[in-house]
Amino acid sequence: MATSSSSVIRRLVPYFSAQIRRNSRLLSYSSALRESELSSSESSPPSTDAVHLTDNCIKRMKELQVEDPSKKLLRLSIEAGGCSGFQYNFSLDDKTNNDDRIFEQDGVKLVVDNISFDFVKGATVDYVEELIRSAFQVSTNPSAVGGCSCKSSFMVK
Repeated sequence: MATSSSSVIRRLVPYFSAQIRRNSRLLSYSSALRESELSSSESSPPSTDAVHLTDNCIKRMKELQVEDPSKKLLRLSIEAGGCSGFQYNFSLDDKTNNDDRIFEQDGVKLVVDNISFDFVKGATVDYVEELIRSAFQVSTNPSAVGGCSCKSSFMVK
């Protein structure tokens, strides 16, 4: 009987460990979200009908445009996958499509297709430089309820 119990326990431990990690990520994300909501409630909230760019994002795009003038647009699209269900995909582009929405701030254009826009309405795009990577990322997204710690994927409300 003891070997049967230990066999069941060995099979269940990875499942429960994964659930604990997932719940921990959700809790840490929601507490960080609450803190950002409290600090942003003092200023006027950004429009939920647009996708916004931070100053760092605008600065980096202008640097990239100087290096390669043919890449004029930052494209944000959403794909299925990632560790949380959906993932953000950033690319540099030189053309728009018929179903694209264009958001311009200080001469920098962000392009989002209509389907992806439903997932990022009211979001803010940032450019971050860390020790292990430098990348564009969605820093806040009102359509997401959780995501991974590297902010490359998210879950939808």
